[in-house]
Amino acid sequence: MLPDLESLRCFEAAATSLNFRAAAEKVHLSPAAFSARIGRLEADLGARLFERTTRRVGLTEAGRRLVPQARATLAEAARCAEVLREDSAAPPFTLTLGTRYELGMSWIVPALGALRAARPERRIDLFFGDSADLLRRLQRDQIDGLVSSVRLTDAGLAYATLHEERYRFVGCPELLARQPLEAPEHARHHTLLDIHGDLPLFRYLLDARPRSEAWEFGATEFLGTIGAVRHRALEGAGVAVLPSYFVAPDLESGRLCPLMPDHEARPDAFRLVWRRGHPQQAALRALGDELRARPLT
Repeated sequence: MLPDLESLRCFEAAATSLNFRAAAEKVHLSPAAFSARIGRLEADLGARLFERTTRRVGLTEAGRRLVPQARATLAEAARCAEVLREDSAAPPFTLTLGTRYELGMSWIVPALGALRAARPERRIDLFFGDSADLLRRLQRDQIDGLVSSVRLTDAGLAYATLHEERYRFVGCPELLARQPLEAPEHARHHTLLDIHGDLPLFRYLLDARPRSEAWEFGATEFLGTIGAVRHRALEGAGVAVLPSYFVAPDLESGRLCPLMPDHEARPDAFRLVWRRGHPQQAALRALGDELRARPLT
């Protein structure tokens, strides 16, 4: 018997999240109805697709083999409606993008009008959060893509590089007049301001420095967002590594000054990231091309 598309859609959701409850919510079914769909598909195909215990869900070998074919089949089914629309207006669709608040407000929000004018059928919704939360939401299909410079280790993610992101090591002049920071050994007299313990911006400076250097700060404050880090740096509460575009006005006005300016931090890049096999992958790539053409502000 041929598998029905709704059962394949349930299978793909469960294979992506490896969580039956989350997958059931995604396809708007009760947990019992969702499990019944998976059971029906396994019966139709004559193979067990998932290993399920009270603690975890995993794909069987048969399930792993089915994933790419299921995604391809669902994509081809979606094309059935598209081919009938090719001679008419493009169908409307929505992309939900995640990004951090500061980047969204300074660069993406000002671009929304032009992006909508270029593709009237496309609506772009935004979700603000930190990088760790955005990655979790992306993997659960709660957002379609994210714009971030976060380091990627998941082979199941695809991305388009948008802009290089450079960083500056900065502090306020009043603080540095009282307590200079001209070498690693001076760090013990200062507080390091950063965003998270597991995703520190200071690593961009460390990655560009000799491994033999020891940077031991007197204290550390983790503040969650680069806006909060900048605010505390302007108050003279400590020193910080921040994106160049974000502190450029402060450096120009003299409210902040560069530390160790002859030693650049390692650059990174903003990327538009999405899950491989996403049904709107072509639209996400096209959006990446449009964002790449817009200067970073």
